[in-house]
Amino acid sequence: MIEEIRISSLGVIEESVLELGPGLNVVTGETGAGKTMLVTALGLLLGDRADAGAVRSGAKAARVEGLVAVDEAVSAQVDEFGGEVEDGTVVLARQMSAEGRSRAFLGGAAVPVSALQSLADLIVAVHGQSDQHRLLRAEAQRDAVDGFAATSVAALKQDYAQAHALLKQVEGELAEVVGAARERAREADVLRLGLAEIEAVDPQSGEDVSLAHEEARLGFADTLRAAAEVAREALSSDGDAADALGTVAAARRALDSVREHDEEAGRLGDRVAEISYLLSDVAADVASYASGLETDPARLAVVSERRAALTALTRKYGETIDEVLAWAQVSAARLLELDNSEGRADELRAQRADLRVELAGLAARLSKARQEAAAELAQAVSAELTALAMPHARIEIRIGRTPDPDGLEVDGQTWRFTGSGIDQVEILLAANTGSEARPLHKGASGGELSRVMLAIEVVLAGTSPVPTFVFDEVDAGVGGKAAVEIGRRLAALARSAQVLVVTHLPQVAAFADRHVVVAKSSDGTVTTSGLEVLDAEGRVRELSRMLAGLEASETAMAHAQELLDVAREARAEAR
Repeated sequence: MIEEIRISSLGVIEESVLELGPGLNVVTGETGAGKTMLVTALGLLLGDRADAGAVRSGAKAARVEGLVAVDEAVSAQVDEFGGEVEDGTVVLARQMSAEGRSRAFLGGAAVPVSALQSLADLIVAVHGQSDQHRLLRAEAQRDAVDGFAATSVAALKQDYAQAHALLKQVEGELAEVVGAARERAREADVLRLGLAEIEAVDPQSGEDVSLAHEEARLGFADTLRAAAEVAREALSSDGDAADALGTVAAARRALDSVREHDEEAGRLGDRVAEISYLLSDVAADVASYASGLETDPARLAVVSERRAALTALTRKYGETIDEVLAWAQVSAARLLELDNSEGRADELRAQRADLRVELAGLAARLSKARQEAAAELAQAVSAELTALAMPHARIEIRIGRTPDPDGLEVDGQTWRFTGSGIDQVEILLAANTGSEARPLHKGASGGELSRVMLAIEVVLAGTSPVPTFVFDEVDAGVGGKAAVEIGRRLAALARSAQVLVVTHLPQVAAFADRHVVVAKSSDGTVTTSGLEVLDAEGRVRELSRMLAGLEASETAMAHAQELLDVAREARAEAR
């Protein structure tokens, strides 16, 4: 429930606070006073598009804040967006600069406008004059039937929508598999050539690295052997030349000769002995290395040729042979998938057939549920129209289908289908006894359409969990006794929900639990509007103004008091 709306610098409203309560809240005022700005402000709080032209002339920015009492479901969403709920209420805010920039806030946290939009349907249901045109659209009429059916249709719609989405996905993949056959064949040929080339070479993991080392060794065998011979000679000479072993042996003998005179000299001698052993081992290893180096032109040619073959692969399929092998593995799997495209197409065709059967069954059940709901809704709306001074009006709701050879088979025929089912829903009105029921856009005047829409909304409101309903001059084109009945129905709706009505009809305003007037004032250069909650005397003056345009007219005030008395009695009887 909305408890309060604060408006600053929006349109003709400079600074105002609208305090709302439970039951029926009515807003009235002279034409141009700014009643519509209240609905505009509420729309901004619910995430509507910001219009910089709505910022009051001379102001830098407009700001709207709303204090809303929320339930646990809304509180959980507020928490997800980082906002805070205090004592069961949350503050929604929207700021709009004169340059067109807009910012949104939820529970004290800055949020995207989409966050407010996500909460809108859980907080408020807004019905304005534009909804009359919405009701003329086929999809809106279908939604009205589905909304009235509530849970009996909601679950079927969800199951149907999921199956329909899966069918479209399967059909899309099937079209891709069948339609891209040429491209898939071309891709398969390229993969086969690559895999054949790799298979012919038969590379082994790490082979390119090991062959590079071997080729370098074979190519420089003479140089390596010469270097090894020089090193061996330096370590351990075959002749009388000085070598490392001889020099170290001499050092060891010198230290051993004085070992008995100093323990430190003995320890040094032992260390030199270790060096001599190491030098002896290294000399042996160098000699073995030198003897193992042989010039082998034939092997070098084989290695070079193999490396060339491997290089040809790495130029095309990867930086290294390991990457080439990885490419081959992935490509083999892809080739298997491509070669199996016809088999995949058959699988998809079978899946499509199964899904169409499943979807047809769901469509049939959904259609039956809609027909049952349509009959009940038509009866309920017709009863509401009787209460709205259209006692001879009759609503019919027709559920139709369109034949389509490529559609879903239901009841022995194939029907065109969409994501919403196989049904076309049309609401028809017979305004008078004996008249033929005709579509709303052909058979209803402006006033009749207003009452039909209000009747539908009142009936649907009984099935809606939304705590607040807003009606923006939905009584346009209605007057007299019908206006009294509209007020009576809105008051009945307000017994189970908060209702906010912007109206120009005194017959509707008389039923208010709280009556707010938008007062306009001007200093000759600037026009401003403010909000005032009326007391009993103020309500009589405002209703007399609405009735006759004169606040002080005794006749108008008497009529206004009579309206209030009638409304009070009607509400007492309803309780």
